Amino acid sequence: MNDALDWILTTVQSVDPVLRTLLAGVGILLETSILIGLVIPGDTIVLVASTGVGSPVEWGALVVTVIVGALAGESIGFALGRFLGHRIRPSRLGRRIGEHNWVRAENYLARRGGIAVFLSRFLPVLHSLVPVTVGMSAMSYRRFISWTIPACVIWSLAYVTLGAVTAGGYRGLSDRLHGAGYIFVGVIVLFIVLVIVAKKLLEKREARHMDAIAAENDEGGRP
Repeated sequence: MNDALDWILTTVQSVDPVLRTLLAGVGILLETSILIGLVIPGDTIVLVASTGVGSPVEWGALVVTVIVGALAGESIGFALGRFLGHRIRPSRLGRRIGEHNWVRAENYLARRGGIAVFLSRFLPVLHSLVPVTVGMSAMSYRRFISWTIPACVIWSLAYVTLGAVTAGGYRGLSDRLHGAGYIFVGVIVLFIVLVIVAKKLLEKREARHMDAIAAENDEGGRP
């Protein structure tokens, strides 16, 4: 286990720090852009890149780059919604997403307002749909970005710090502890499981809010 992890971490760390940081930034930019976020695993790219961090300067540069990349991706989604939303939704790609998901994003935004923008960064599917949905709404970009910034900062700090600290801890233990590799993998797996569980719980909670507003709309439309 240790030998395999040593090879993986050495390979990641051998990539030029500037290039590694830029790749993470581009990856998260694509992940947070409209539709692309449904297929680009930006969180995985950031997590892998963070294992190559070798100094506080590299950590800080990666955090800042990931934040900027995430905000740029969210802003692109907003701009696409504002200027091309009426074409994207009925397009072939828009139909593949499913009308129910578009309606879900609209109801979520209508129900929760700015907090929906913040929470969507941590929810599957919605993290790609909400920015473009907001762009098609009356919400201003200033309000949108004011909710997006703290979400992107928290997300970036969590992922980059976890990867850097866990990999650094493994390197410090690998020569002295034979099972260090299992500890490293265990920590990463535990984090992923906790993230998945947290997302599921949050998704269920927000789904109840969306079901409530849908029920209210149905009642309001009855004669």
